[in-house]
This record gives sequence, structure tokens and C-alpha cells, in this order.
Amino acid sequence: MRTVLIDAPGNVYVDTVPDPVLPGADGAVVQITTAAICGSDLHFYEGDYPLATPLALGHEAIGTVVEVGSEVRTVKVGDPVLISSVAGCGHCVGCDTKDPITCVSGPQIFGSGVLGGAQAELLAVPSADFQLHRLPSDLSTEAALLLTDNLATGWAAAQRADIPPGSTVVVFGLGSVGLCAVRCAIAQGAGQVFAVDPVEGRREMAARSGATAITPEQIGAVYEATGGRGAAAVIDAVGNDTTMNAALTTVRAGGTVSVVGVHDLNPFPFPATLSLIRSITLRMTTAPVQQTWPALIPLLRSGRLDIDGIFTHAMSLDDAPKAYAAVAARTADCIKATLTP
Repeated sequence: MRTVLIDAPGNVYVDTVPDPVLPGADGAVVQITTAAICGSDLHFYEGDYPLATPLALGHEAIGTVVEVGSEVRTVKVGDPVLISSVAGCGHCVGCDTKDPITCVSGPQIFGSGVLGGAQAELLAVPSADFQLHRLPSDLSTEAALLLTDNLATGWAAAQRADIPPGSTVVVFGLGSVGLCAVRCAIAQGAGQVFAVDPVEGRREMAARSGATAITPEQIGAVYEATGGRGAAAVIDAVGNDTTMNAALTTVRAGGTVSVVGVHDLNPFPFPATLSLIRSITLRMTTAPVQQTWPALIPLLRSGRLDIDGIFTHAMSLDDAPKAYAAVAARTADCIKATLTP
């Protein structure tokens, strides 16, 4: 099969590797119909994370089941499915909560070294009953792909931000996850959402979703809107030192900071004393993907949650090097790209 690989920062290529085999009696093999590039894939592309060997990339994909083990009960060959980006064993007390992050055996993310990469023609999926969800026929390809990670992450970011009804929320970073978080915060009852990003086109997209768009230099607008208190909740969808510090200072005393942006491997100088004195709640979250589906799928099918405009580019799997370069540029006209084998 063909798959997207990376062997050095910036060096993405497509190569042919052996087809995956069925990963046990509870597993499945999925023929990928569409995959997507996630912002966290860029950490490998930009050299934030080490690469010991060529790595098969990607953790966002949908496809068709082509093989199942004897213990699989919820999907069958021929079923269209979405694949959770995060995998758990599916049988422990952690997985019973539908949150693979709490798996007793430890969660695994596709395309990060242990499990195969989803930017490929085929993907072996362990614990298929837990990882796979049959795709409703009225759900678009784009919506289904966002359910595998980015929309689930944006939803969890807003949930864990403890947004009081009608309150002021700030979202730092307007990539795919940040734009999803803006829409999810509004859906979960925020009164005003400030969307912060240096790229004008991304701010304009957030504004079309109902947010108040500002540059990082205009953060004072949050204090003006809240009588000097700061935001009740802040979502950091970037996760670098600059945005995390901004989040911790923009949130009001007693408020919550919800971080879903992926930091690099360097230590973060956490302002512990200031956060303690101000009684700040800090939550760091990798999305409980499967746990979000019962809420998100009905919202998407009913049209109450809109994901229009988040996908900006559609390319073939063979064009993966061009797609990665475009997404890494972080321009207004390229937010998220699909890859089709």
C-alpha cells in the first residue's frame, strides 16, 4: 500500500510499504477513503519531536471496513466508518468511560510510532468496536473527519473551560481546532467569544461564526468588555509559551484556562504563585474522542453546529509533500487539507 512517511523535518514523502495485517480477533482493517492533516502532525514536520526512523503519519481518517476479526460486533465488512484518532484497549475501566486517554494500558495515537499512520491506503485498527463508529449516510466527509479529532478537541476544550452561561470566553489560535473551539464555545452558551490570531483571514472566518475577532496586540479589548476582570474562560488552541502565558493572564480570578494546543518538548515556566493567588483552574486535554460523538453527531446532522470553511484544500495522497508545506505556512487561505488515496 501507499502511505505518507517522514524521515527528517520537512521531508515528507509517499512510499509503498507492506499491507497491514488484522491486529487480532477484535481488530479491523480499514481502506482509507479520505485522511486529513492535523496541526499536531506539524510537530514532526517542523522538528519539534524526534524522529528515530521513518514515521508513518496521520491520525485523522475515514474509510470502509475491508476485514474484521472474529470478535468484532459493531461493524462489518463494507461499512463506512470514522476512526478515533486516539486508541484504547476498549475493555478496561478507563475505556468504559469512552475516554481512550484514561485507558489502563495507555492510549495510543495513530501515526505517532506504535500504530500505523492514517494518511495511507489501509489502516489496521485494534479494538475495532471501541475505535470505529459507523458513518451516518447524511454526514459529510468533512464533518466525519473533524469528528475523528479536531471537532472533538474543540468540543472538549469548551466543556473543560467551565463556561458560565452568557459569559466571556477567549480562544487563542484560529487553526482548525481553534475555529472548532470558537463554534463549540458559542454552542455551549458563551455570551461573547473573543477569537485571537495574528492572521487576518483566520480572524475573519471566526467573525463569520459569531466571534469578536482581535489580534494578539488587541487583547485589552477583553478587559474593556469585562469591566477589567478578564474572561471567565480561556481556551488555548496553540499551546506555546506565549499563548499559555497570555491565557493565564487574560483569564479572570477564579476562572478556567483550557489548553488543547500541543506544546513542544521543552519545559513551560508555569507562573505557579500568580495562578495560586488568583485561584486559576488549569486543564490540559487530549480529546476523549469517542465520548464526544453522542453529543456532536446529532448537532452536526441537525445543522445546529456548522463546520463550513474549516477545510480549505483537497489533495491526493501523492501530493502530501505539497499539502504539508501549505498547511505549515499557516496562511489565511490554507487552514486544513484532506488527502485522498
